[in-house]
Amino acid sequence: MRKISLEKCQENMKLAKTIFTDDGRILLSAGIALKRSFIERLKLCNLSEVYIDDEFSTDIEINDVVDERTRNEAKLLVKSVMEEYKVTQRFDADRVKSVVNRIIDELLYTRDIMVNLTDIKSSDDYTFSHSVNVCILSLITGIKLGLNQLRLKDLGIGALMHDIGKTLIPKEILNKASKLTNEEFEQIKKHTILGHEILKTNRDISITSAHVAIAHHERYDGSGYPLGTKGDNIHQFARIVAIADVYDALSSDRVYRKKMKPHEVLEYMLTAGEVLFDRNILEHFVRSIAIYSIGTSVVLNTGERGIVVDVNRTFPTRPIVRVVIDAGGKRLASFNEIDLTKRLNVFIEDTCDI
Repeated sequence: MRKISLEKCQENMKLAKTIFTDDGRILLSAGIALKRSFIERLKLCNLSEVYIDDEFSTDIEINDVVDERTRNEAKLLVKSVMEEYKVTQRFDADRVKSVVNRIIDELLYTRDIMVNLTDIKSSDDYTFSHSVNVCILSLITGIKLGLNQLRLKDLGIGALMHDIGKTLIPKEILNKASKLTNEEFEQIKKHTILGHEILKTNRDISITSAHVAIAHHERYDGSGYPLGTKGDNIHQFARIVAIADVYDALSSDRVYRKKMKPHEVLEYMLTAGEVLFDRNILEHFVRSIAIYSIGTSVVLNTGERGIVVDVNRTFPTRPIVRVVIDAGGKRLASFNEIDLTKRLNVFIEDTCDI
């Protein structure tokens, strides 16, 4: 399978990954041949990309770090908790703990974790998908840092619920497509304090988990909010979630901007990491992220185009690429796979659509 933009989708292309609605129902099942009406419906759902199987990629496997059912259940849980809190001012922490424990178990079972983010996100359900991705990315980082299971559980709960304060922020501000006014941005910033209040009043949520909500926008140089806390005075869990939060936010389409490419996000974070993030945590985080994930189409400096079929953990910028289009733009009759660690004169210039 490989990922392509919805704009490049054509009729009769075979869908490789099931697409769910924001309430957990199957919208389109894997294996279906895409009709024009299906493609238009996906656009109406504000999706920008899908996974397909074709002659280029039918044998390429892309494995998520957690089971698709677990990810979907976690997304539905976040939505349910936020909606429940709006109405009742309470939520069931046991359900949160159960999902977090399952994610931890699945991550610990996967010995060699390398993240290929496979979640197809709609800008309509951004908050829910984002919360789950931040939880997964934070837990992977926590595992790399050697946290024990009790601490991983508190980290995971805090990460999954880090944006719960947004339930009390007006939707018209959260979903505003144009630039926020100063007053609106001040309201957005309050989600950290509000989230902390929500979590700390639930006696089944630990203080450390609750602290993630108030501190995940703090920055290592003290430039963050709401308290302007600096350096190691920021709790370790909040320093971890801050990195996962920024990575997933920049990797996602929003109502007010298009997402950045994964390698651009990592380049930005490594540069910004000198001042904004805990450098040690950032290095552990980056080592678990595939810069060019499997199924990504890339342009080589030779002018050829191909699909990433495997990653090289030691040299993440030099994956194995299946060349399918020559420098003249002609589709090749037979594919040629290049291990970029063995062809040092060949390198990736950019990602693309094929």
